[in-house]
Amino acid sequence: MSKMSEMSTTIEDLRRCAAAISDAANWLAEQFSGDDSEPKTAPTEPVLTLEAVRAVLADKSRAGFTAQIRSLLQKYGADKLSGVDPANYKALLADAEELNNAT
Repeated sequence: MSKMSEMSTTIEDLRRCAAAISDAANWLAEQFSGDDSEPKTAPTEPVLTLEAVRAVLADKSRAGFTAQIRSLLQKYGADKLSGVDPANYKALLADAEELNNAT
């Protein structure tokens, strides 16, 4: 692994950790706010991270779907995963899951 690749991975890990810390702080602030009259609601859905999507796509690629993964990335307007809009991660993962069903 090149130094730039290692640095990129480290940066993404730091961003993921920062997001997790922020989410935890927000949850704590909500739980211990002074207004107990409102019922506490569970978060609707966890936010998909670049690393989580990358892990799924890497597994698919190792399973022999590399060309299809490239096509999916292009479908979402990117040549590589980092170019995909995070708003499209859920749809991208849904399309990637369909690759197993297409065989």
